[in-house]
Amino acid sequence: MERKILSLAMVILLVLAFCLDSQAKSVIKVDGSSTVYPITEAMGEEFQKVKKGSVHVTVGISGTGGGFKKFCRGETDISDASRPILKKEMEVCKENGIQYIELPVAYDGLAVMVNPKNNWVDKLTVEELKKMWEPDAQGKITNWKQIRPEWPDLPLKLYGPGVDSGTFDYFTEAIVGKAKASRGDFTASEDDNVLVQGIAGDKGGLGYFGVAYYEENKDKLKLVPIVNPKTGQAVLPSIDTVMEGIYQPLSRPLFIYVNLKSVEKPEVREFVEFYLKNAPKLVKEVGYIPLPEKAYPMALERFTKKELGTVFGGEPEVGLKVEELLKKEAKH
Repeated sequence: MERKILSLAMVILLVLAFCLDSQAKSVIKVDGSSTVYPITEAMGEEFQKVKKGSVHVTVGISGTGGGFKKFCRGETDISDASRPILKKEMEVCKENGIQYIELPVAYDGLAVMVNPKNNWVDKLTVEELKKMWEPDAQGKITNWKQIRPEWPDLPLKLYGPGVDSGTFDYFTEAIVGKAKASRGDFTASEDDNVLVQGIAGDKGGLGYFGVAYYEENKDKLKLVPIVNPKTGQAVLPSIDTVMEGIYQPLSRPLFIYVNLKSVEKPEVREFVEFYLKNAPKLVKEVGYIPLPEKAYPMALERFTKKELGTVFGGEPEVGLKVEELLKKEAKH
């Protein structure tokens, strides 16, 4: 009988210890862009090491739009975004009493890729990409020969991010001229690995996503130079071409948005400070392009002063160069 009582007591103690441990571990909730995910995931892992397990950073990939839906409902502390917050999202946040601090964390170039067996595409213009992706192309532009007559009679199979993705918003704004204006008959996924597999397994495949994912999978894909509409030069995305502002119009800043109420939690405040201080090193390590060094102290000052809102006014911006972003930040 005594053994049974002792065993029961041990079980109760173990359950209590587990509960106390769960309560002791603070959780920082992040969701949003699949493009920004690798940066925030790397930051979270490093921060957890520093905090020796006392803080847990969870990072989801609902896409920029999906992330803002959760963020503006007050479900997350931080939202990863591959585009600035839009007016309709700002309105939802306002309705729910969610105030936020907008922080640029990196720069990215959108890569356009084809199958490695594709030996006919040497470059693409914005007009050619528009011809492939605009809403009017649905069910009509289905063959490579329709893009250029000298190209082969081969089915054109398109792969791209889903409609909740900030990458989808940015690409359609930059290429078609209006965010979310796209044909619907393409293979869509919020998981960039699905897109990699699709393009890699289809000789007539073409798709787009952040250049960091291309770098991870360059043995399976072929990168396509994009003709800069202003200079006529065919340019590949790289750290230099994005920083110099010549890879256009598919270069863009990446952001995190922090819920003002969450900043009251010491672990969230510490994590964001850690993020901005370690961004120059970690952003590069995960294959993205760091902002100029002076940008991070500016962002940290903005965070410390709790400067609210966005410098973009809820409108999509295309082809924003690094120095233009810094000017906007400095004016705020």
